[in-house]
Amino acid sequence: MTDVVALAAELLTIDSSTGAESAAVDFVSKWLVARGWNVTLQEVSRGRANVWAFRSGGGVTLSTHLDTVPPYIAPKLESNKLYGRGACDAKGIAAAMMVAAERLANAGEQRVDLLFVVGEEKGSDGARAANRLAATSRFLVNGEPTESKLASGAKGSLRVTVRTMGKAAHSAYPHLGASAIAPMLSLLPTLSEIDMPVDDVLGQTTYNIGTLRGGTEANIVPAMAEAEVMFRLVSDVAPMRSAIQKWAKGKAELEFGSHIPPQHFHTIPGFDTAPVAYTSDIPLLGRWGTPLLFGPGSIHVAHTPDEYIDVKELRAAVGAYERIVKALLAT
Repeated sequence: MTDVVALAAELLTIDSSTGAESAAVDFVSKWLVARGWNVTLQEVSRGRANVWAFRSGGGVTLSTHLDTVPPYIAPKLESNKLYGRGACDAKGIAAAMMVAAERLANAGEQRVDLLFVVGEEKGSDGARAANRLAATSRFLVNGEPTESKLASGAKGSLRVTVRTMGKAAHSAYPHLGASAIAPMLSLLPTLSEIDMPVDDVLGQTTYNIGTLRGGTEANIVPAMAEAEVMFRLVSDVAPMRSAIQKWAKGKAELEFGSHIPPQHFHTIPGFDTAPVAYTSDIPLLGRWGTPLLFGPGSIHVAHTPDEYIDVKELRAAVGAYERIVKALLAT
């Protein structure tokens, strides 16, 4: 039987930054075909594909993503930690799912599917495509680093661009223009005054001012300023939109971007549970069954130069995925 740590390390040797996942897709699909899985490659864009592996279907799908954020970081094993880009987000998880599914299949359980998608870290085009496949599973177990707890729910997200306008002029004569930056700097601190929803499970709505741009040169009065704000939602988006519009009225222009709704997930007795604040591909995979979210590793080290997964936790995740699948199939 394949050792999960060795398999994860092999996956980590492959650079699969979003948009360049083909080598990882090739490795995973060949691994599965060699072990008797029926494998469908779904082209998402040229040279990029989702991997869907199945036996008889009709049960539980284990799913995560094969892409990672850049830059590539080669793997190393040190002090019982496996380091490297994707160690916890989410190649270690993919390896645990592959080994768990193979063990279940060897024990005679044919109702397990595997779905590995591309593009999760940038737009989730893989998940959007996968939701067009003829899925038959009743449950979807999505993999993200949840510290080996079943997520009770996940916050949603809303992107908003805030713009303030001014009038350009020579900076030696500022009275002939109007700064767009000054009102932006006055407005953004008042975001904390918005009455934001709270949920009993997901907690408080939060926000982050992620980017701030304005002006062109120090000797020109700036004619435009722009900030991008990400809200982490715990409720329906409509009241949050209304509150933001009321906050900006008469002071700034708004452009609402992508929106992912918050979700509450199915859980199983015997597992620790906790909500997560980040989003996943789950809202885009509605055809794949009732969702659960579980994975080894911590989101707090994902996307960092020191991303890692604890070897003991990685090994334990194989058994955890087996228990989850068995519990779901027994319902």
